[in-house]
Amino acid sequence: MRVIIAGSHGLIGSALVRHLHEGGHDVVRLVRHEVRGADEIAWDPDAGRLDAADLAGADAVVNLGGAGVGDRRWTAAYRRTVLQSRTRPTSLLARTLAEVDGGPRVLLQGSAVGFYGDRGEEVLTEASPGGTGFLADVVRAWEDSTGAAVDAGVRVAHLRTGIVVSRSGGSFGRLLPLLRLGVGGPLGSGRNYWPWITLVDQVRAIEHLLTAEVAGAVNVVGPEPAPQGEVVRAIARELHRPAVLAVPRFALRIAVGEFADDILASQRVLPEVLTASGFTFTHADLAAAARWVTGRSG
Repeated sequence: MRVIIAGSHGLIGSALVRHLHEGGHDVVRLVRHEVRGADEIAWDPDAGRLDAADLAGADAVVNLGGAGVGDRRWTAAYRRTVLQSRTRPTSLLARTLAEVDGGPRVLLQGSAVGFYGDRGEEVLTEASPGGTGFLADVVRAWEDSTGAAVDAGVRVAHLRTGIVVSRSGGSFGRLLPLLRLGVGGPLGSGRNYWPWITLVDQVRAIEHLLTAEVAGAVNVVGPEPAPQGEVVRAIARELHRPAVLAVPRFALRIAVGEFADDILASQRVLPEVLTASGFTFTHADLAAAARWVTGRSG
């Protein structure tokens, strides 16, 4: 397949490009800088600039772009950045896909489990209603931005991604070094559910959804969400390190501001649609994920 990817330099995007290349796919990146080769297409989402002709002949678009929600404190200005960095590029892609002849008929659109808000121990599937809060509102607007493509008959799947377990980069890129040193532990009470998925399964799921006839919301998470404290302790066990130095909520809030409330949110999310579509996980349980992320399995 010829696949166009936006957000190809982030944690998931970089891994996806490698994975698709290894699978024999033809990958083209949407970039904001001057084009440097045949595998790049220039665009400018802020200026609303994307040549529809550049999308012709491709089979699918994967859009993973967006400013990091944990990169800075949530000032009013950065809240606008978080929202607009998602809705502007997505709207432009959707409008362009609706216009182009002979272009991609599949859009796999980045999204997040933040849609569900903080829901305690409630089991959440794609049929569950959205929650409340800043991130829930952002995700709603983000997903709504694909409307032009949906109306034009493009198959659009919203990739509601959870906590991505990775060996470097992302949230786990910060957590793993602390656990290796034996100075990590649960955040807050540790009882909030984390809907985790390994980076390996994240990119495998995206490749699967390129051809699976799935549209609408897709929870891209593992089949066994676990309390956050259990996730941390499972990794610490594989490292033969303690995980007893809990980080209190107030300290986390001092460190990262309002984002602390979302780190400590509880989202017991299940991948009902993904599983029903025939996808099988490489790391289906927490023990397997812990072995992989610590380098004790392939």
